Amino acid sequence: MGSICVFKRYEYKYLLTAEQYFAVLKEIEKRMATDKYGKSTIQSLYYDTDDYLLAQRSLDKPNYKEKLRMRSYCQANGDDEVFLELKKKYDGVVFKRRIQLTAAQAERGLFDYVRTLPDQIAKEIAYAIDMYKTLAPRILLLYDRTAYFGKAEDDGLRVTFDTNIRYRTDRLNLCGGTDGKPVRNDGKILMEIKAGASIPLWLCRLVSSLGIRKASFSKYGTAYAIEHDNLHTEVKQVG
Repeated sequence: MGSICVFKRYEYKYLLTAEQYFAVLKEIEKRMATDKYGKSTIQSLYYDTDDYLLAQRSLDKPNYKEKLRMRSYCQANGDDEVFLELKKKYDGVVFKRRIQLTAAQAERGLFDYVRTLPDQIAKEIAYAIDMYKTLAPRILLLYDRTAYFGKAEDDGLRVTFDTNIRYRTDRLNLCGGTDGKPVRNDGKILMEIKAGASIPLWLCRLVSSLGIRKASFSKYGTAYAIEHDNLHTEVKQVG
Protein backbone atom coordinates (compact mmCIF):
# COMPACT_ATOMS: atom_id res chain seq x y z
CA MET A 1 0.00 0.00 0.00
CA GLY A 2 1.22 3.50 -0.79
CA SER A 3 0.45 6.85 0.75
CA ILE A 4 -2.77 7.72 2.54
CA CYS A 5 -4.10 11.22 2.06
CA VAL A 6 -6.79 13.39 3.60
CA PHE A 7 -8.14 16.53 1.95
CA LYS A 8 -10.42 19.22 3.31
CA ARG A 9 -11.33 22.05 0.98
CA TYR A 10 -13.99 24.07 -0.77
CA GLU A 11 -14.80 23.20 -4.37
CA TYR A 12 -16.61 25.44 -6.85
CA LYS A 13 -17.78 24.39 -10.32
CA TYR A 14 -18.31 26.49 -13.44
CA LEU A 15 -19.36 25.59 -16.99
CA LEU A 16 -17.42 27.71 -19.48
CA THR A 17 -17.91 28.54 -23.12
CA ALA A 18 -14.84 28.15 -25.32
CA GLU A 19 -14.37 31.94 -25.28
CA GLN A 20 -14.50 32.10 -21.48
CA TYR A 21 -12.16 29.13 -21.21
CA PHE A 22 -9.41 30.70 -23.31
CA ALA A 23 -9.73 34.00 -21.45
CA VAL A 24 -9.41 32.28 -18.08
CA LEU A 25 -6.58 30.05 -19.26
CA LYS A 26 -4.56 33.07 -20.42
CA GLU A 27 -4.52 34.46 -16.86
CA ILE A 28 -4.21 31.08 -15.13
CA GLU A 29 -1.02 30.26 -17.02
CA LYS A 30 0.56 33.52 -15.82
CA ARG A 31 -0.02 32.76 -12.14
CA MET A 32 -0.19 28.98 -11.80
CA ALA A 33 1.68 25.87 -12.95
CA THR A 34 0.46 22.51 -14.19
CA ASP A 35 0.54 19.80 -11.54
CA LYS A 36 2.53 16.55 -11.78
CA TYR A 37 -0.11 14.91 -13.96
CA GLY A 38 -0.33 17.89 -16.34
CA LYS A 39 -2.76 16.92 -19.06
CA SER A 40 -4.22 13.49 -18.35
CA THR A 41 -7.21 11.27 -18.96
CA ILE A 42 -8.82 10.61 -15.61
CA GLN A 43 -10.79 7.45 -15.01
CA SER A 44 -13.13 7.30 -12.00
CA LEU A 45 -14.89 4.02 -11.30
CA TYR A 46 -17.90 4.68 -9.08
CA TYR A 47 -19.25 2.14 -6.63
CA ASP A 48 -22.92 2.25 -5.71
CA THR A 49 -25.71 0.16 -4.25
CA ASP A 50 -28.13 -2.00 -6.22
CA ASP A 51 -30.64 0.88 -6.26
CA TYR A 52 -28.02 3.59 -6.97
CA LEU A 53 -28.56 5.31 -3.64
CA LEU A 54 -25.37 7.39 -3.85
CA ALA A 55 -26.13 8.64 -7.37
CA GLN A 56 -29.63 9.65 -6.39
CA ARG A 57 -28.37 11.50 -3.35
CA SER A 58 -25.87 13.34 -5.53
CA LEU A 59 -28.71 14.59 -7.73
CA ASP A 60 -30.90 15.53 -4.74
CA LYS A 61 -28.21 17.97 -3.46
CA PRO A 62 -28.61 17.18 0.25
CA ASN A 63 -26.56 18.93 2.93
CA TYR A 64 -24.48 15.75 3.29
CA LYS A 65 -23.52 13.25 0.61
CA GLU A 66 -20.70 10.83 -0.10
CA LYS A 67 -19.26 8.77 -2.95
CA LEU A 68 -16.83 5.88 -3.21
CA ARG A 69 -14.67 5.64 -6.31
CA MET A 70 -11.45 4.20 -7.69
CA ARG A 71 -9.42 6.74 -9.65
CA SER A 72 -6.47 6.58 -12.02
CA TYR A 73 -4.70 9.21 -14.08
CA CYS A 74 -4.01 6.86 -16.99
CA GLN A 75 -5.12 3.48 -18.29
CA ALA A 76 -3.92 1.47 -15.31
CA ASN A 77 -2.29 -1.94 -15.26
CA GLY A 78 -0.04 -3.89 -12.91
CA ASP A 79 2.03 -1.57 -10.76
CA ASP A 80 0.41 1.65 -11.98
CA GLU A 81 -0.90 3.74 -9.09
CA VAL A 82 -4.63 4.05 -8.47
CA PHE A 83 -6.52 5.69 -5.61
CA LEU A 84 -9.52 4.42 -3.67
CA GLU A 85 -11.36 7.54 -2.51
CA LEU A 86 -14.19 8.19 -0.11
CA LYS A 87 -15.43 11.67 -0.91
CA LYS A 88 -17.83 13.43 1.45
CA LYS A 89 -19.45 16.82 1.18
CA TYR A 90 -21.04 18.50 4.16
CA ASP A 91 -22.38 22.05 4.29
CA GLY A 92 -20.33 23.05 1.24
CA VAL A 93 -17.03 21.62 2.50
CA VAL A 94 -15.45 18.64 0.73
CA PHE A 95 -13.63 15.98 2.73
CA LYS A 96 -11.71 13.29 0.85
CA ARG A 97 -10.02 10.20 2.26
CA ARG A 98 -7.72 8.46 -0.19
CA ILE A 99 -5.65 5.28 -0.20
CA GLN A 100 -3.00 4.71 -2.85
CA LEU A 101 -2.86 1.20 -4.31
CA THR A 102 -1.54 -0.50 -7.40
CA ALA A 103 -3.89 -1.49 -10.19
CA ALA A 104 -3.10 -5.13 -9.45
CA GLN A 105 -4.07 -4.73 -5.77
CA ALA A 106 -7.33 -3.06 -6.80
CA GLU A 107 -8.25 -6.01 -9.02
CA ARG A 108 -7.74 -8.69 -6.36
CA GLY A 109 -10.51 -8.77 -3.74
CA LEU A 110 -10.41 -5.01 -3.18
CA PHE A 111 -12.97 -4.73 -0.38
CA ASP A 112 -11.53 -7.67 1.56
CA TYR A 113 -8.07 -6.16 1.20
CA VAL A 114 -9.20 -2.76 2.51
CA ARG A 115 -10.76 -4.42 5.58
CA THR A 116 -7.35 -5.85 6.54
CA LEU A 117 -5.58 -2.48 6.59
CA PRO A 118 -4.96 -1.01 10.07
CA ASP A 119 -4.92 2.68 9.10
CA GLN A 120 -7.72 5.00 10.16
CA ILE A 121 -8.55 6.08 6.60
CA ALA A 122 -8.88 2.46 5.50
CA LYS A 123 -11.16 1.82 8.47
CA GLU A 124 -13.43 4.71 7.40
CA ILE A 125 -13.63 3.34 3.87
CA ALA A 126 -14.27 -0.18 5.16
CA TYR A 127 -17.07 1.18 7.35
CA ALA A 128 -18.75 2.74 4.29
CA ILE A 129 -18.34 -0.51 2.36
CA ASP A 130 -20.03 -2.49 5.12
CA MET A 131 -22.74 0.10 5.75
CA TYR A 132 -23.97 0.23 2.15
CA LYS A 133 -23.78 -3.59 1.82
CA THR A 134 -24.41 -3.93 -1.93
CA LEU A 135 -21.66 -1.64 -3.24
CA ALA A 136 -20.26 -2.71 -6.60
CA PRO A 137 -18.78 -0.97 -9.66
CA ARG A 138 -21.65 0.73 -11.51
CA ILE A 139 -20.38 3.52 -13.78
CA LEU A 140 -16.95 4.43 -15.14
CA LEU A 141 -16.44 8.14 -15.78
CA LEU A 142 -13.65 9.39 -18.03
CA TYR A 143 -12.57 12.90 -18.93
CA ASP A 144 -9.55 14.79 -20.20
CA ARG A 145 -8.19 17.12 -17.55
CA THR A 146 -5.61 19.87 -17.32
CA ALA A 147 -4.80 20.72 -13.71
CA TYR A 148 -3.00 23.76 -12.28
CA PHE A 149 -1.75 24.53 -8.78
CA GLY A 150 -1.04 27.87 -7.17
CA LYS A 151 2.39 29.30 -6.50
CA ALA A 152 3.72 31.10 -3.42
CA GLU A 153 0.84 32.66 -1.46
CA ASP A 154 -1.71 30.66 -3.50
CA ASP A 155 -0.10 27.27 -2.84
CA GLY A 156 -3.39 25.82 -1.52
CA LEU A 157 -5.20 26.71 -4.73
CA ARG A 158 -5.99 24.23 -7.50
CA VAL A 159 -7.85 24.85 -10.76
CA THR A 160 -8.85 22.07 -13.16
CA PHE A 161 -10.42 22.03 -16.62
CA ASP A 162 -12.34 18.94 -17.79
CA THR A 163 -13.33 18.27 -21.40
CA ASN A 164 -14.81 15.32 -23.29
CA ILE A 165 -16.62 14.01 -20.20
CA ARG A 166 -17.90 10.53 -20.96
CA TYR A 167 -19.02 7.34 -19.25
CA ARG A 168 -19.74 3.67 -19.75
CA THR A 169 -21.48 0.89 -17.86
CA ASP A 170 -19.56 -2.03 -19.36
CA ARG A 171 -15.87 -2.90 -18.93
CA LEU A 172 -16.03 -1.52 -15.41
CA ASN A 173 -12.31 -1.46 -14.74
CA LEU A 174 -9.39 0.94 -15.21
CA CYS A 175 -7.67 -1.02 -17.97
CA GLY A 176 -10.49 -1.49 -20.51
CA GLY A 177 -9.88 1.51 -22.77
CA THR A 178 -10.84 5.18 -22.59
CA ASP A 179 -13.95 5.25 -24.78
CA GLY A 180 -17.43 6.11 -23.53
CA LYS A 181 -20.74 7.82 -24.21
CA PRO A 182 -20.83 11.63 -23.80
CA VAL A 183 -22.17 13.18 -20.61
CA ARG A 184 -22.52 16.62 -22.25
CA ASN A 185 -23.04 17.64 -25.87
CA ASP A 186 -23.02 21.42 -25.48
CA GLY A 187 -19.28 21.99 -25.84
CA LYS A 188 -18.96 23.49 -22.35
CA ILE A 189 -15.73 23.05 -20.36
CA LEU A 190 -16.02 22.21 -16.68
CA MET A 191 -13.79 24.37 -14.51
CA GLU A 192 -13.35 23.54 -10.84
CA ILE A 193 -11.69 25.85 -8.33
CA LYS A 194 -10.47 24.08 -5.21
CA ALA A 195 -9.16 25.99 -2.22
CA GLY A 196 -8.44 25.31 1.42
CA ALA A 197 -9.95 28.65 2.40
CA SER A 198 -11.02 31.61 0.28
CA ILE A 199 -10.46 32.04 -3.46
CA PRO A 200 -7.72 34.61 -4.22
CA LEU A 201 -9.01 38.07 -5.11
CA TRP A 202 -7.39 38.06 -8.55
CA LEU A 203 -9.27 34.88 -9.48
CA CYS A 204 -12.58 36.19 -8.10
CA ARG A 205 -12.19 39.34 -10.18
CA LEU A 206 -11.31 37.33 -13.27
CA VAL A 207 -14.34 35.06 -13.00
CA SER A 208 -16.64 38.00 -12.32
CA SER A 209 -15.28 40.09 -15.20
CA LEU A 210 -16.05 37.29 -17.65
CA GLY A 211 -19.60 36.82 -16.39
CA ILE A 212 -18.91 33.28 -15.20
CA ARG A 213 -21.37 31.90 -12.67
CA LYS A 214 -21.22 28.90 -10.35
CA ALA A 215 -22.88 25.77 -11.68
CA SER A 216 -24.38 22.77 -9.94
CA PHE A 217 -23.11 19.78 -11.88
CA SER A 218 -22.33 16.22 -10.79
CA LYS A 219 -20.51 14.16 -13.41
CA TYR A 220 -21.54 10.90 -11.76
CA GLY A 221 -25.10 12.01 -11.04
CA THR A 222 -25.55 13.22 -14.61
CA ALA A 223 -24.19 9.98 -16.10
CA TYR A 224 -26.56 8.01 -13.87
CA ALA A 225 -29.50 10.20 -14.93
CA ILE A 226 -28.67 9.72 -18.64
CA GLU A 227 -28.42 5.97 -18.26
CA HIS A 228 -31.56 5.83 -16.11
CA ASP A 229 -33.52 7.78 -18.77
CA ASN A 230 -32.14 5.52 -21.49
CA LEU A 231 -33.31 2.42 -19.63
CA HIS A 232 -36.81 3.87 -19.25
CA THR A 233 -36.87 4.79 -22.94
CA GLU A 234 -35.85 1.26 -23.94
CA VAL A 235 -38.55 -0.23 -21.73
CA LYS A 236 -41.21 2.04 -23.30
CA GLN A 237 -40.07 1.13 -26.81
CA VAL A 238 -40.22 -2.60 -26.05
CA GLY A 239 -43.65 -2.20 -24.43
